[in-house]
Amino acid sequence: MEIWINPACSKCRSAVDLLDEEGAQYTVRRYLEEPPTADELRAVLERLGLEPWDITRTQEAEAKELGVASWERSDAGRERWIEALAAHPRLIQRPIITADDGTAVVGRSEDAVRSALARGAQGGPAGS
Repeated sequence: MEIWINPACSKCRSAVDLLDEEGAQYTVRRYLEEPPTADELRAVLERLGLEPWDITRTQEAEAKELGVASWERSDAGRERWIEALAAHPRLIQRPIITADDGTAVVGRSEDAVRSALARGAQGGPAGS
């Protein structure tokens, strides 16, 4: 299990605290310091069952500067969104938890984190 976090984000800290409380084994990826590539984003979107615009923080200043609100939300526009997320990781919704069963969730609620836990390995944190 891996969790993509921004340590300054309260939702991320809450998710990590819950994973720790439950004794989950996971790896932390500080995605602002180690941004995902376009290929990694495609893979996580597949696992999430979502489109890139579904995980874009459209209210961020960078999103407004890029004008993402007016971007096409279609197969034709998909790569533009993915490239923007790769180039501007602050726009990625957080935290994202990839479970050991090949699925992923955006862990913004306790229920979402518990859903990932139900599909993940147990045994204590593997990194930070």
